Amino acid sequence: MSIDLLAPPRAGSTGRAVGALRAIQLVVEGHWAWYRRNWRASALSSFLMPVLLLVAMGFGLGTQVRPGPATLGQPYVVYLAPAVLVAALVQTAAGESTYPVLSAFKWAKTYWAVISTPITVSQVFAGQLVWIALRLLAAGVAFLAVAACLGALTGPGVLLALPAALLAAMAFGAWIVALAASVTNEGTAFSAVFRFVVLPMTLFAGTYYPIDRLPEWARPVAWLTPMAHGNALARGAAFGNLDWLAAGGHVAYLLAMLVAGLLVAHWRFRVRLRV
Repeated sequence: MSIDLLAPPRAGSTGRAVGALRAIQLVVEGHWAWYRRNWRASALSSFLMPVLLLVAMGFGLGTQVRPGPATLGQPYVVYLAPAVLVAALVQTAAGESTYPVLSAFKWAKTYWAVISTPITVSQVFAGQLVWIALRLLAAGVAFLAVAACLGALTGPGVLLALPAALLAAMAFGAWIVALAASVTNEGTAFSAVFRFVVLPMTLFAGTYYPIDRLPEWARPVAWLTPMAHGNALARGAAFGNLDWLAAGGHVAYLLAMLVAGLLVAHWRFRVRLRV
């Protein structure tokens, strides 16, 4: 499988050739041109819902949870904030990687229009992934700003929780992009992904309570999910108690998942957009 980000324009394409980075930038600009006119449609799911969840669970249920070993000695809202950040970005990555990608293949056919120019399939793919990462970054910064105003952050270490959450979200999102690039129907598989993967992962991967509170047989399953590793990294960074050896393992797992997902997704893009 070859990555042709730096490949010259295909034979038969028209127009002035552009460099690889400029081509990717143009793809991202296309996404931005659409998003700046339609951002309200995603504001609820990517920003308001995580904030409401933090308020309801942190300040509502949190009044019944005493700081202790299970919360790493932190008030519950403080314990919850880094994990809600991870969960929010993973869920947003799933949303940005499903119907928007399928639509660009099947309904709007945006990808087909773009590859009729000197921009290559791999550059379209890279631009899509860069756009998803930028969306996640913006959502994460906005969430942290509100969490800070609510007093749910403990210090500057939480800034390191953002790249951890971003890595976990992209590791998951890459595989969903691969799925979306393979779907040819109306996207019915996406409902199963949200219902049987995203929701259980949010509930049982250490977002609301430590994984060691799960039954022994369920703990290895939880650690298969990117959210569990993202939660461990984000909380360790936020609270300043990160074990660097364990952190290396978490990062290595997420990077391996991300790279594998990117390779599969890139292959599916090339197959789907073969001309």
